[in-house]
Amino acid sequence: MISTKRTAGIEGDKHMNTKNLIRWAGLAAMGAGILLIVIQMIQPLDVLASVITVQWAIAHYVGVTMCLLGLFGITGLYARQAQAAGWLGLVGYLLLILFYAFTLAFQSAEAVILPLWATEAPTFVTGWLTIPNGHASAINLGVLPAIYMLTGIGGYVLGGLLFGIATFRAGILSRWAAGLLAFAAVSPLLLTSLLPHPLDRILAVPMEVALVWLGYALWSERRETATEPVPGRASPQLRQTAAE
Repeated sequence: MISTKRTAGIEGDKHMNTKNLIRWAGLAAMGAGILLIVIQMIQPLDVLASVITVQWAIAHYVGVTMCLLGLFGITGLYARQAQAAGWLGLVGYLLLILFYAFTLAFQSAEAVILPLWATEAPTFVTGWLTIPNGHASAINLGVLPAIYMLTGIGGYVLGGLLFGIATFRAGILSRWAAGLLAFAAVSPLLLTSLLPHPLDRILAVPMEVALVWLGYALWSERRETATEPVPGRASPQLRQTAAE
């Protein structure tokens, strides 16, 4: 009997810890959205002279942090609604995770490697800087441009669209935020031709707002466990009354 109560108490603790972890993921999603806004504000021009500046380093280290928070935040958003989101949510989640993972790799390389190579291999660095704007490079960059493009279209656009739709259908988090996420994911693909680089960075604003909104919805969500007793944790008086 004591063993059963102890097991129930441990399971209750694990359940509470999982709920708290998911809620903290909401803060991470908010942080990812806010840092994405910061990046748009401080990101210097994609030219060789910018690579060796302090502003470049700060912008890309902020980008690394944004990706780490995004990985945690998106995982928490999916975990909260995994069953209700179904296979559509799972596919969208995996695509978004791939987007953040590959973006983390690019941001890390741009923060650490490019400044070191700016003077030793300026042609390569200049070619790398053409990847975001889609211009032709003077040197062969191999599969890097293709990976970057697939990460954007497959991870950001398709992943965000599917995850936004699945979140909207699940109805657990804010449907307005979910709809904004779906719109934000496809808007760059539809509107980027209207704005030259780097002005096209403004198209990331809806995604930033959607992430902050969904993160806040997850963080501020009322926990049912706040009003429900944890199994095996009833007071001695209540247990005695029930026994009588």
